[in-house]
Amino acid sequence: MTASARSLGAGVLHPGTAATRFSLNRHRPPEDLAPFVDFCWVVRWDLRGEPAHEQAILPHPNVNLAFEAGGPAVYGIDRRVFARKISGAGAVLGIRFRPGGFRPFYSAGKISTLNDLVVPAGDIFGPAADRACAAVLAASSDEAMIAAGAGLLRAAGPRPDPVIDQVAAIVDRITADPELRRVASLADVFGLPERRLQRLFAEYVGVSPKWVMRRARLHEAALCADAGGNVDWAALATDLGYADQAHLTRDFTATLGVPPSRYAAEGR
Repeated sequence: MTASARSLGAGVLHPGTAATRFSLNRHRPPEDLAPFVDFCWVVRWDLRGEPAHEQAILPHPNVNLAFEAGGPAVYGIDRRVFARKISGAGAVLGIRFRPGGFRPFYSAGKISTLNDLVVPAGDIFGPAADRACAAVLAASSDEAMIAAGAGLLRAAGPRPDPVIDQVAAIVDRITADPELRRVASLADVFGLPERRLQRLFAEYVGVSPKWVMRRARLHEAALCADAGGNVDWAALATDLGYADQAHLTRDFTATLGVPPSRYAAEGR
């Protein structure tokens, strides 16, 4: 895998091909928005005179706000593979919120109500969302795009919420520790009743702790498949906490639509 492909990160499927079709740059959020925002991302492409490209993404447990030609939109957590087609030339600014970080901006209810939905940003932020989008798309640099998008978030006046740090830390622990395979064990680590943990995730993250565990394992499996070479799927299944290779294959196939060995072959 090339350096440009690796830089796309987990979740971008078949990154070797993707890196030839678009660029993805990540930026730290403005300091005052860091309690809410994970990072800002800018995708640019120029496919004029070339075929359109459809990119598949295996989403993370994060809400995103995107400013694009079709208008600004809030993307809830997609529990399936997300596909997006790009053509011609263009750019998109995205703001990826920390797990739980979108809660102060969303007064309509639990973050889980956004799952699998794309909501016009104006429905949440009002008319200012369209004005911010116009400023983002008129900007000539990543920094200017981010400044315009950040202004919309600041105007919303989000209040600090210590629960964001709590749930973000729990998600980070899930991602970093493949030995955490049961929600009950996770609840014990953080000293929370299991039902309380489930409610926190529904309200702040949007998906269950079990879903986050499963998705983290699938990200790792896809990264291994995309790295090239021969993958010992049985050993990988054990490392990722699956009961056996068949369990990994079923989970991978149910989510990505193809078995892991076929996915790896398609990327070569």
